[in-house]
Amino acid sequence: MRIWMAAAAMTALIAGTGSAYAQSTAVEGRVDRLEREMRAVQRKVFPGGAGQTIEPQIVPETNVDAPGSPAGSPVADLTQRVAALENQVQTLTGQVEQDGYRLKQLEDGFNAYKRATDARLKALETAASSAGTSDGDPVIAPVDLGEASARPTRPTRPAADETPAPKPAGTRAQQVAAVAKPNTGDPAEDGYTYGFRLWQAKLYPEARRELEAVATKYPQHRRASFSQNLLGRAYLDAGAPSLAAVAFYENYKKNPNGERAPDSLYYLAQALTKLKKPAGEVCKVYTELDQLYGERLSAEMKTGVAEGRAAQKCK
Repeated sequence: MRIWMAAAAMTALIAGTGSAYAQSTAVEGRVDRLEREMRAVQRKVFPGGAGQTIEPQIVPETNVDAPGSPAGSPVADLTQRVAALENQVQTLTGQVEQDGYRLKQLEDGFNAYKRATDARLKALETAASSAGTSDGDPVIAPVDLGEASARPTRPTRPAADETPAPKPAGTRAQQVAAVAKPNTGDPAEDGYTYGFRLWQAKLYPEARRELEAVATKYPQHRRASFSQNLLGRAYLDAGAPSLAAVAFYENYKKNPNGERAPDSLYYLAQALTKLKKPAGEVCKVYTELDQLYGERLSAEMKTGVAEGRAAQKCK
């Protein structure tokens, strides 16, 4: 009878506390109180103890959210995280598409620039090959050398071994035939020497063909720098400063350590002056010539640079 009454009391107690549990905001404290009361009932039912106590069926829950914290299920949390990842992926996809579009624009711009440059170079080559006996400057757009045009050039006075000789008499064919072709066994040396002799004879188109051939076929030869520089001189002396500027700049850019690189930069300044380029560009050429080759310049070249800077009113 006592056992039944105790059980009934326990049942009533649990039922009463169950309602309180649902309404309580301090679940853990109430569970502790229930456990204490359960142990008190057990002591009444089993006064002797000795392992006869009954473990409570209701125990405190672990990892219970603190009162007032939002109750979110794991599925809801995962859904939010997946949505955040999707947003990030969409953002990255948009950035990749923008970068791809910009890259496409850069490629299109470069291809257009390459086509324009190729067309210009082809026009220069065509004009050079068809110049014949004409000493006029071909009608082409001036070459914009940008920063490179601000590179050094040499004195207005020609080098000692590059002084033009009097033009021979007779027909064109007779004049060309009168120029002796050397044959030393070194094709680069012979080609430069023959081109130099043609230039001395003021046979500029023929000289240009020989000099350009040496510079193209033997770029590593010592005479490549000489040939490319004299090619520019042949254009400049023939009244074609645009083509001369290209030849001088190519000599400096491709072979800055060549023996005629300072000369090419000096004459580049003269070509730019004849093209009526801004004084600032010409002054940059003289400045770079001093900075890169100042110690290698002869006294005559230094005088020519000083005169050129004075004429352009360089600071």
